[in-house]
Amino acid sequence: MKSVYVFQENSLILPEKDADPLHYRGTDLQIVNKNFDSLRKARTREPSFAGEACGGLAGSADFFDFGEADTAALSLPPGLPLPPGWTALPLRQWLSVVSAETVMFDPRRAGPVLRAFHIAQWRAGSRFCGSCGTANTDAPDELARLCPACGRREYPRISPAVITLIINDEDKALLAHNNKFAGGMYSLIAGFTEAGESLEGAVEREIFEEVGLEIAKIQYVASQPWPFPNSLMLGFTCRHAGGEIKPDGKEITDARWFSRGSLPLLPGFGSFSRYLINRWIDGSL
Repeated sequence: MKSVYVFQENSLILPEKDADPLHYRGTDLQIVNKNFDSLRKARTREPSFAGEACGGLAGSADFFDFGEADTAALSLPPGLPLPPGWTALPLRQWLSVVSAETVMFDPRRAGPVLRAFHIAQWRAGSRFCGSCGTANTDAPDELARLCPACGRREYPRISPAVITLIINDEDKALLAHNNKFAGGMYSLIAGFTEAGESLEGAVEREIFEEVGLEIAKIQYVASQPWPFPNSLMLGFTCRHAGGEIKPDGKEITDARWFSRGSLPLLPGFGSFSRYLINRWIDGSL
């Protein structure tokens, strides 16, 4: 029996009676068809679906199989009203619930959901061929978009990003406030790797650009998929080697050295930054 992960923008969409995030396993296809097929038919855009014939919503390119056994996903257009009895659960909030203090997230619960969400975003952004502009179809033999005109294939985009815990000689950690953060929350320095740049080079550049510090002893810790929108987060630690803190004033409005006993508001559980900070707090790095 096929289950369906339903998304709208950055939220999980699920029946209110099944809204316990700790037990979220997708919604039965028949229930999804019954509640959303009439909404789909009311739309004027009807792109083709090139996957398994599941009936109902399988006629829409917003419905797709993504490489997991008996599992599919449905991506709802922004602003589409939800049927009565359905609710939206923000994915970031969901991740904080299914995560423990000592881990990034539980891969048994979060892995399939994050994979489906990542692919849903990619498919929405790859409706047309980047070479000739023809409407893409789904490749029949692999997870790829296929242009029926020129044969170009496009695969899910994965953007590597680095996130780094900086420690000074007093064993304090540098935490920074980004202008996008709410309230007084502080986190770690992070940024995307640029073309032609190594991961270590990205760590050095991001830290110098955002807070003006020189660093040394860069060490890899772990990685985490983070589909907001399509990242693969690669976590590092390093040592402060020189310079005074100078926030760039654009992304970073404040940055300070914090001891374990005087921490500010931190990111929620489930985020990679909280995972690295917690490992520094408990001494396991």
